[in-house]
Amino acid sequence: MAAETLAGAERAGTGQVLDEPGAPESAEVQPPAEELASVRDTVQRLRTAYPSVDPATVEAAVTAAYDSFRGARVRNYVPILAERRSRKALAAAFRAVPGPARKGEAEG
Repeated sequence: MAAETLAGAERAGTGQVLDEPGAPESAEVQPPAEELASVRDTVQRLRTAYPSVDPATVEAAVTAAYDSFRGARVRNYVPILAERRSRKALAAAFRAVPGPARKGEAEG
């Protein structure tokens, strides 16, 4: 779910938009507005939780996590699952950063 997708669906004000009129039912549809709001909230929470990580990296992690659930038929838990997946990816990246560059970790 690219940032352009988020912005485009937000401007359109609709949840379910087909790419082309008359496209088959399997065509990709835009996520509902509530889910787009959840994506923005998740990005904000994770930017706060990982201040030393580049904001674009945080957004990319959240976008990738949401995209991994694109085919999910039941959408109720997608925001929770995507946030968990994003946190896991960012935590792994945070641990990979060399010592002095990391913020919020006790020195020892």
